Amino acid sequence: MALDGFADQSLSRTAMKAELLDAETELQLAYAWRDQRCEKSLHRLITAYMRLAISMASKFKRYGAPMNDLIQEASVGLMKAADKFDPDRGVRFSTYAVWWIKASIQDYVMRNWSMVRTGSTSSQKSLFFNMRRVQARLEREAAAEGRVLEGHVMRALIAKEVGVPVHDVEMMEGRLSGSDFSLNATQSSEDEGREWIDALEDETSQAAENVENSHDNATLRQWLLSALSDLNDREQFIVRERKMRDDPRTLESLGTELGLSKERVRQLEAAAFGKMRKKLEATSHEVHSFLA
Repeated sequence: MALDGFADQSLSRTAMKAELLDAETELQLAYAWRDQRCEKSLHRLITAYMRLAISMASKFKRYGAPMNDLIQEASVGLMKAADKFDPDRGVRFSTYAVWWIKASIQDYVMRNWSMVRTGSTSSQKSLFFNMRRVQARLEREAAAEGRVLEGHVMRALIAKEVGVPVHDVEMMEGRLSGSDFSLNATQSSEDEGREWIDALEDETSQAAENVENSHDNATLRQWLLSALSDLNDREQFIVRERKMRDDPRTLESLGTELGLSKERVRQLEAAAFGKMRKKLEATSHEVHSFLA
């Protein structure tokens, strides 16, 4: 952190020592970069206005982002402005660059505010950076009139002021109410405090359910083996190859191996299932639909 502060101060001092460009010099540098891609002119133009980028970055420190990162994003915006600036439009570069610098910083702040995407549309961005200011002004005006604005009234007024739907205000209010927290954080300051993740419902099978399922599967397996044992060798072979393999064989392949037609194998399979169904129904009605 100390090194970051030192870097901030060093960069700020360097920027403050940079030359101040008059309109004519600024125009010459802009033409040299646009028409001749002169990197020296670009460097001189950016260096001269780096103080502007740093000044704008400092206004966003309240959002909790490191100052070095904010300055870096401001520099990116400044370079984009220099690359897209058209000196023929008769606008000072500083006026044009302000919008690019601000947009770059705002995009960075919104990307890093939360793991959950805060917003992507221009209206959501406007709401993110203006909601607190508008809310504070509305509260001051209401207090001066001796009124207290209820939550739903406040949200409606903010939505009207910023020009966004009320549900966007509700969403952003939740986003700005707090930062992200780790599920491994303790619920209290005690050393043995339970972690928040321990409070989540366990959606996996419980021990009693596992035992019950295991018992049911074992019983079903015994019933099936008993029903299978009532079949002759050929019928057992067909049932195993058709229903008990990970890759069941086709009627045609079984017919080739047994020297039977495909239709005859299908008939034997149906007859075997009929026998097994009768056996299972006699054993328990719970498996009546197993071979359906």
